[in-house]
Amino acid sequence: MSARGHVLIIDDDADLLTAACDWLEVSGFMVTSVSDPRAALERISQSDPDVVISDIRMPGLDGMTLLPDILALRPGLPVVMMTGHGDIQLAVGAMRAGAEDFVEKPWDADYLVTVLDRAVEKRRMKREISRLQDLVASGADGSHGILGDSPAVRHLRDRVTTFAGIDIDVLVIGETGVGKELVARALHEGSPRRGAPFVAINCAAIPESLFESEVFGHAKGAFTGALAERKGKFEHAEGGTVFLDEIESMPLGFQAKLLRLLQERSVERLGDNRSRGIDVRVVTAAKSDLSGDIAAGGLRKDLYYRLAGGEIRIPPLRERQEDVALLFAHFSGIAARRHGRDERTITPAVVAQLLAHDWPGNVRELKAHAERFALGLEDARKPAAAAITGETLPERLAAYEISEIRTAMADCNGSCKLAAEKLGIPRRTLNEKLGRFGLR
Repeated sequence: MSARGHVLIIDDDADLLTAACDWLEVSGFMVTSVSDPRAALERISQSDPDVVISDIRMPGLDGMTLLPDILALRPGLPVVMMTGHGDIQLAVGAMRAGAEDFVEKPWDADYLVTVLDRAVEKRRMKREISRLQDLVASGADGSHGILGDSPAVRHLRDRVTTFAGIDIDVLVIGETGVGKELVARALHEGSPRRGAPFVAINCAAIPESLFESEVFGHAKGAFTGALAERKGKFEHAEGGTVFLDEIESMPLGFQAKLLRLLQERSVERLGDNRSRGIDVRVVTAAKSDLSGDIAAGGLRKDLYYRLAGGEIRIPPLRERQEDVALLFAHFSGIAARRHGRDERTITPAVVAQLLAHDWPGNVRELKAHAERFALGLEDARKPAAAAITGETLPERLAAYEISEIRTAMADCNGSCKLAAEKLGIPRRTLNEKLGRFGLR
């Protein structure tokens, strides 16, 4: 199958059908043509195309009558209607009935390709999102919610699967927002400890004055207000997993006590001289490889060696751009369903804008933005305002051109013709720039 997509075109006009097939095949599509609309449903059932083009007015069985049958046979299959100049209202009615888009005859060749590219991308994205959601729901791929299909994420899932079955402490390294707690939970859920508690401790969020009592527990009368003995978080996680987030923020004075706990697998409550044995696995998270914290004296080197029995690095979102559109669609779809809204269309132009953004806040930032997009609170293009960067003047000019072209393409819903008019340049010049900058 062509990488650009499989198009099934239905039209009783033999000359138009031949011309359309020739142009689409030259443009890189795989094309199946049907002149008899009655035979179209059987062809769609057999070939499962990425998009269907259908004339509205055909003898015997017109496109409006055929449309609901196509959608019943292949829910979600994009159908683009071809219409004459006087049938615009009919085409609008077709879109209300479920058609993806329409083009007027005689159709503009470049615009037709743009419409089909957009429809194919939407179809493929929905299929992939559905596949990933099914896998996550069933747990068949062992993902435990770690979404994505890039090589980096597949490697990450392999690492999680490997370490989940080995009862050693693990250090998880990744920037803010990449999903370190998600990976820690995946390690827990994939391990024999899954039936016991998972206890998360943010070392930066607990005041130093309360840290020892919260984490290790305290005896009755250990301090003013300690009216009864209390288990700490490590004891509460008995048999399960303790997740220490932002370990680099743990007060230095408590690191020796944590080291002793890890060495002896026992805990001593504040104000108590008795050690209590514990059976826990410790997963630690840090924003960097901790070498700087060790060199600066903020983290004990011997504690680091104890924590890092295994190491998992989570790639930032900018290093796995293949996953951006899927994650965005996944999160926006969840938000739309949660709030009872219709899912908004994520066009190729929107995807291009998403890919232009570096996502410094990683998946957390993307998720928040997708939720706002789903609720109509924010334009998907807003985070993608490209910074004009580069050391030389040509580099800065190129960055500016890229930013302006992306904005124009998004404003014009992917239409090269309209974007060229908006930018005030010939369409051929715009096409050359799209190719040169890799923006297609």
